[in-house]
Amino acid sequence: MLPNHLESIKDIFQELDGMIGLDKVKDLIYEIYALLQVEKIRQDTGLKVGTHVYHMLFKGNPGTGKTTVARIVAKLLKHMGVLSKGHLIEVERADLVGEYIGHTAQKTRDLVKKAMGGILFIDEAYSLARGGEKDFGKEAIDCLVKVMEDRNDDFIIILAGYPNEMDMFLQTNTGLPSRFPIQIHFQDYTTDELILIAIKMASERDYTLASETIRKFKEIILDEKIDEFSFSNARFVRNVIEKAIRHQAVRLMSKHVKLSRQDLMDILPRDLINRVEIDSKTESIIS
Repeated sequence: MLPNHLESIKDIFQELDGMIGLDKVKDLIYEIYALLQVEKIRQDTGLKVGTHVYHMLFKGNPGTGKTTVARIVAKLLKHMGVLSKGHLIEVERADLVGEYIGHTAQKTRDLVKKAMGGILFIDEAYSLARGGEKDFGKEAIDCLVKVMEDRNDDFIIILAGYPNEMDMFLQTNTGLPSRFPIQIHFQDYTTDELILIAIKMASERDYTLASETIRKFKEIILDEKIDEFSFSNARFVRNVIEKAIRHQAVRLMSKHVKLSRQDLMDILPRDLINRVEIDSKTESIIS
């Protein structure tokens, strides 16, 4: 990957377009780009240019691409001159909330300072409001609202989390909803999209999934998706791929022949099982 300052708009959108699915997300990111591009043209022709707020809410279940898209947004906004650095600082409740009065505000200000010129990405942001009125999480929320009032330039906050929890979170502070004009909903991936993600992940590591393996993979995904509240989308697919690679390694170690290039690349249906039984031959090899 090229450094931020060397990446062109074409590179950035190629990365975005390379993500499976997310059509509505991609459309909204392009809207932001188009707005900024047209405003530059308006400015060059002497027309008025308004100010815009780019703080965002990303609503979606785990593994739906929120963090990856946030990084792409950071690079895009740097390229378009909205951000000076275009880096992403990813934090969660523990990074913001302190242990005593005043500690939270200081931790939050320090992270904001670190994120200046880029994006402060707060995952599971709704957890800041879970402790009630006396919890220090509320102090973090109040501090963030004040920062958003005082520092409008060269700094963006993206709050991310589950859709329902994020909607409830916005109700904890009357100043929050109006400060996040851009709200993006990340849909769960379909089964077919998850299969495409699996093929892409395997290919990027020089592995191949045979048609039989893909059929087995689809069965595993469908079984897992029954529990929709715990299903982690692309994160689940990545975990299955990584486990299958380990299982493939165990299987190959049991062979007593020279391994071909194809042997080393093929992920077979048996590699997708939940547990690999190491046979006596393999045990003798590693003992």
